[in-house]
Formats: sequence, C-alpha cells, structure tokens
Amino acid sequence: MVSANMGYGHNRAIHPLKVLNQDKLIIQSNEAPGISGFEKGLWKIVLNSYEYLSRASKIPLLGRLATKILDWMLFIPDKSNISELSHPTFPVRYLLVAVKLGLCKAITEITEQRQIPVITSFYAPAIASEVLTTQSVFCIICDTDLNRIWVSDKPSKSRITYFASLPRVVERLKTYGVQEKNIVFTGFPLPLELTGEKNSTILKLRLEKRLRNLDPSLNFHSIIKPDLLNHLNEDDCCEQVETYPDKITITYAVGGAGAQKETGRMIAKSLFRLIETGRIRLNLVAGTRTEVRDYFIKIREEFPNGQNGINVIYGHDFNSYYNNFNVCLETTDILWTKPSELSFYCALGMPIILSEAIGPQEKANLEWLIEIGAGVIQEDPERCDQWLMNLIDNGKLAESAWNGFMKAPNNGTISIIEYLSTQKTTVH
Repeated sequence: MVSANMGYGHNRAIHPLKVLNQDKLIIQSNEAPGISGFEKGLWKIVLNSYEYLSRASKIPLLGRLATKILDWMLFIPDKSNISELSHPTFPVRYLLVAVKLGLCKAITEITEQRQIPVITSFYAPAIASEVLTTQSVFCIICDTDLNRIWVSDKPSKSRITYFASLPRVVERLKTYGVQEKNIVFTGFPLPLELTGEKNSTILKLRLEKRLRNLDPSLNFHSIIKPDLLNHLNEDDCCEQVETYPDKITITYAVGGAGAQKETGRMIAKSLFRLIETGRIRLNLVAGTRTEVRDYFIKIREEFPNGQNGINVIYGHDFNSYYNNFNVCLETTDILWTKPSELSFYCALGMPIILSEAIGPQEKANLEWLIEIGAGVIQEDPERCDQWLMNLIDNGKLAESAWNGFMKAPNNGTISIIEYLSTQKTTVH
C-alpha cells in the first residue's frame, strides 16, 4: 500500500484500505525503506512544487503566475471533450524520465523482491511499478477528473487497474486510452467508521439527526423523512446515534499546504456570538501542521468565553490526524473546506461549504459538487453569521446534505475490498 506526502488527499484515499494489509502499513513513496539521498532529492522537487505553488497563489502579483503554472501542470480537458487523448503529454514523458533516473526505485525494489501487488493513490508509484516490476498494480483516482499524467505512455498495453471515483472518471480514463477491462467504478474510499459496513444504517441515522439540525423549520425534513425511513426497517428506527448534539456543528478544514487558514479566524469572529450562546459549535481542523494548530489555538484564546465551543483538531502524524478528524465528522453538520478529496465526503450526507479552488482538479471537484447540488460556494467569511444562517433557516443546507447522500457514491472502500478479493464488485 503506497501513498505520497503530497497534501492529505492521497493518504486519505488509501487509509481506509489498511484493513487489507496485515501490518496495517502504508509506505510513503518519498520515505520508503532504503531510499537513497538522490531519490529523496527527486521527491523533494516533485512533492514540494505543488505546495509552494498553492501557497504562492495567495500572494499578490505572484498569485496569478503561480495559478497559471498550476493550471498548466495539472491541466484537465473540458468535461465535454471526449475525444481520443491517448498521446503522451510532456508531464507523462517527464515522469518517465524521472522514473528512469530513480524516482520510486526504493518502493519498486521492495515490491519486486517480495513479489506482492501494489495499491497506490498516487500516479508516480503506479507508473513506476508498471515500468520496473512484474507485479499487479492498482491505482485509486482521488478526484472527480484527472490529468493525463495518471496514465502510462502506452495506455492500451498498460496493466494498471484503476479504481474510478465517478462514472465521469471512467469516461476520462477511456479517452486517455485505458482499456475498459482495466477500469473499475468503485467510488472514493471513505472511512468505514463513518459509512458503516455494507447495508449499514448508521450513515442514514446520522443523516436524519443532521437534517433536524440543518432544517429548524422542518419544511425540508418533513418532505424527505418518509424517503429516509423507507431505507430503514422498524428496528433501525428505534436505534439511536448517541452523543449527537442539538447545536449546529461546523467543521472548517484547511488543506495540507496550510493555505486559507486565515479564513478560520474570520469564521470564528463572525460566528462568535452564536458560539457563545451555544447555537453553534466550531471545529478548526489544522491537520498535521503545528503552525496551523498554533494559529487556531490563538484564535480560540481570543474568545475566552466561548472556548468550549471552539475545538482545534490536530494530529502529530497523518494517522492520528485522520482518526481525530473522523471522530470529529461523526457529529459534524456542515463541512467547510476547499474542494479537495473531501468533496467526496458529501456522500456522508454532509453539505459542503466551498472555499476557493486551487488547481484544475479542485475546480473539477467544485463543478461536480455544484452540479449535484451538494455544495455551496462560500460568500464573505466575515459575514457568515448572516448568509450561513440564512442557508440553514431556509433549508438549503439540508437539501445539499440530502443531495450528497443520494447522488454521491459512499461504498468506495467496500467496493475496492470486494474487487480485490473476487475481481468483481456488486456495490453501486
């Protein structure tokens, strides 16, 4: 199981599949055992470029140039473009040169020596494993659309099996020349502690609780409740989701690069009166970055009378952060974040407030969320006490929660596990 320390998306995509690994171990491509100093240097160039450009996109004057470079590096054709695009692009050729120079050498030597298949959520280990090993390769697509770099230079001859997050990803892979037999529509792998096992009711019960909080007028809830209860049997209806709070819980999460952390302060300042009176609870998610954690802690200290209503979510490494974040989401009503891989978490029946997209893949994610009605683009964060509460009062966010639950796949983890066990999947 192979990931890469490039933001949180690639780790978040593969982490739910640790149940497949006896050692519960995910190897980071850039930290593989036996990695050479030269390969570490190659990885530093690859992994740091996106983070630097993401941060630079917020800097006046430099921001426009950084955005153009990001868009060029991660270019995704318009979704209406279904023409044949199998010809290798410059980034594809560049990646192959890097692989021949030694990128992913450490991880491919391990897998070839142990004669084991590779499951990865990052394109570089997938391509390198195909070039340098004879083992089976499985690759998880982490967004709603993808750059040509995810596919080899000779796609019709590739042995990589792709786990597609959406039907539109299936079609995109076909335009890149991937054979249909090597594409499996699974959905994005969400944590089982949030989705439950196959046919579990915990997801629906949490949604019902969430709809009550997001629809205080009960106008939307009264329309949807019969449909929701149709999914549950009589015993399920008696089941309770303990500790779910009556107050509305908003979770604001920054990306792996730490960009947009300042928005967290704007949200806390605008909503503070509602936090102080107990109507709102705010989670500020710092991820694994100590500087973001300290920044959010200072925000909480600015409002001593409301400290019980502002929580800072942090982990010293991705594993602890991932676990803490999932616990936080169990009682989250609204997820506020940039349209990263967290876009797929709308499938939990959770409305997404969308901050600014960075890069073509996030723009594609944003477009998809708006298209299915599961996301709402943020307005001025400094006035969210007005527009956000209006969205709650008129039932708009309850509607978004329902749309995400109904229209986004939530069985990705089970589908992938089933496919790897049986070479087929029955979950849709």
